[in-house]
Amino acid sequence: MLLDYHVHAVAHGEYQYNCPWIRKFIETARSRQLSEIGFTEHDEYAAKIDYRLLETLRQEYDDITIKIGLEVDYWEGREKQIQQLLSSYPYDYIIGSIHYLDGWAFDHPDYRDGFEQKDIDQVYKRYFQLLGRMVDSGLFTIVGHFDLIKKWGHRPIGHRLNYYYDEVLNKIKKSDLCVELNSAGLRKPVGELYPGPEVLKVMASMKIPITLASDAHHPSEVGEGVREAAQAAWAAGYREIASWSRGKRVMVPLFF
Repeated sequence: MLLDYHVHAVAHGEYQYNCPWIRKFIETARSRQLSEIGFTEHDEYAAKIDYRLLETLRQEYDDITIKIGLEVDYWEGREKQIQQLLSSYPYDYIIGSIHYLDGWAFDHPDYRDGFEQKDIDQVYKRYFQLLGRMVDSGLFTIVGHFDLIKKWGHRPIGHRLNYYYDEVLNKIKKSDLCVELNSAGLRKPVGELYPGPEVLKVMASMKIPITLASDAHHPSEVGEGVREAAQAAWAAGYREIASWSRGKRVMVPLFF
């Protein structure tokens, strides 16, 4: 079974929900033999989601399951706002992500030069500190692109990588959260899945559940790299992936 739980039909606000556009995403998912596709807009564009259209298409397609999630940016002090946002619709799942470090949009191309002005070890420390607080908030069902901080290829120097992520993985395990295996990193300068093989192997040994995601922002990207992600998961020791429905997790066999 293959699925893609991280699909942005409106991308970063430049597209609109309409039937022909949404069908392109679904048809690409079918052509890549996905069993499920999850539309998961960034929370800042939640008002653009046409829930009625998605519900209608759910009924129309009987060979692929359509899920509706939301990707929510976490930063300190935003918890009450997020709680209100999540009460507006019975989402199947909620992805929690870190895209900002104290106001710095570190993964945006326009601001990547910020890495040249900062201590990379401190950047990693702050990123995983925030990720831990996001997990502790109890607001999310899936942890998005676990090590996104490596997107442009920067790596810590002062410590091994596990120094930064060990505590977060323990929190994820304790909270029984799921981590997405996001293939978008294969399309970025880092050229690696989020999370990478080292982290994935540790997660497998801890029996932390995973799901699959492409982080598509265009129909052509739906399912891209998902099969490679599934193969990496299998190599790390995974034999199941998580599927979600109205906040309930079900583990299904991993086939690719």
